[in-house]
Amino acid sequence: MHNHSNHKHSHNTSLSLNKIFQFGIILNLTFVVVEFIMGFLYDSVGLLSDAGHNMSDVVSLVLAMLAFKLSKVHANKKYTYGYKKVTILVSLVNAIILIFAVIFIVVESIEKIMTPQEISGVAVVWTAVTGVIINAATAWFFVRDKNKDLNVKGAYLHMVADALVSVGVVISGIIIMTTGWYLADPVTGLIIAAVIVFSTWSLLRESLNLSIDGVPSNINYEKIEQIIKSHADVKDIHHLHIWALSTTKNALTVHIVLSDMNNMETVKANIRQLLHDAGIDHVTLEFELENTKCENECD
Repeated sequence: MHNHSNHKHSHNTSLSLNKIFQFGIILNLTFVVVEFIMGFLYDSVGLLSDAGHNMSDVVSLVLAMLAFKLSKVHANKKYTYGYKKVTILVSLVNAIILIFAVIFIVVESIEKIMTPQEISGVAVVWTAVTGVIINAATAWFFVRDKNKDLNVKGAYLHMVADALVSVGVVISGIIIMTTGWYLADPVTGLIIAAVIVFSTWSLLRESLNLSIDGVPSNINYEKIEQIIKSHADVKDIHHLHIWALSTTKNALTVHIVLSDMNNMETVKANIRQLLHDAGIDHVTLEFELENTKCENECD
């Protein structure tokens, strides 16, 4: 009964997140269309750059939703780990999308600085205020689950960043209204680009690292090594490999040298629990006796 209850809770959580993703996509896509139209009508690079960034976030939400769904698909004979790795690929794609958005924003902003044009500060302000409300509302929907899945957390952080960026656009519109300094618009575009680069760099670096099976940033290789070696029955270890199955699950394989195979099951259970506490759930342990030649000589 308890397991059935947990399964039902997990199923309900998945349905809830799917609805949140869908609502966030529809809400933000609608705003992107409005913002693009207003940006073209009033020739505001601030609005156009913000719309471009928001469009990249709509794509990110779509990809994150698909990755979330695929990560729940069970393993099969062809994909023995299932589709969990898709979450890492989505993180990498999202980072690349944001980099292209930055290039677009910088080019448009520089062009506007070279040839400044009159802009309606009122239009910019009201459109950006709408953006603040929509982005903040979408972020709020992800608050509950942001610490349960990295993709959900990424979506949450994107929305929070967008809300802050829209605040910046509001400020530029107010400056234009009160001072007539139209360069505030492209300058805001450049600031937005800098914010995106700052928030995207760690995502790009970590997704690249995980995509080539690097050790996840939240795992310390030396610490894991010491955790295993600290067991009284463990004489030595080798062929220790740590990588990410997905953005939320880590895996490990290692060869462990024991002094006495009679304690193998106890050692196995203890080490699995220690590794679970350290953030690694998918564990494969191979045990050997001292002075036994390892059949696998490769690293």
